Amino acid sequence: MALLDILEFPDPRLRTVAKPIEKVDGEIQKLADDMLETMYDAPGIGLAASQVDRHIRLIVVDVSEDQNDPHILINPEYDRLGEDIEYQEGCLSVPGYYEKVSRSDRISVRALNRDGDAIEFEATDLFAICIQHEIDHLDGKLFVDYLSNLKRTRIRKKLEKQHKQAAKA
Repeated sequence: MALLDILEFPDPRLRTVAKPIEKVDGEIQKLADDMLETMYDAPGIGLAASQVDRHIRLIVVDVSEDQNDPHILINPEYDRLGEDIEYQEGCLSVPGYYEKVSRSDRISVRALNRDGDAIEFEATDLFAICIQHEIDHLDGKLFVDYLSNLKRTRIRKKLEKQHKQAAKA
């Protein structure tokens, strides 16, 4: 397995809408495994292929405390079932920033698993929020898009400054 580079806001590639995966093969499975390793190393609880500059509809999620319950979701879709709740979200592509975002606390999910088999399940609470967050990435949307223009601009400018300083070092 390999650690992948995670794109950071405001990188324009994060705005690319991901394409559906036509065939689940060894290449897709390897990418999913590499994404899990990258997510755990970061550390994070979710990662979309868009965040590692692969614009296909693949996400990985593991909200377990022991990092022992990974979910690989290919071409994921969901329907909102629950109430909207505000939850403090962060993002591996927006490092160091956490803001409240409103999302459904219960969703119905349809996807393909690592083997290409169709799966359906309900997700609640943090698991549901994380899936919604990651599917947003596949649609070219970031959690900062839910914030005011002022907050989003402030975060963008701070991250741009950090990127420039890191490039000089």
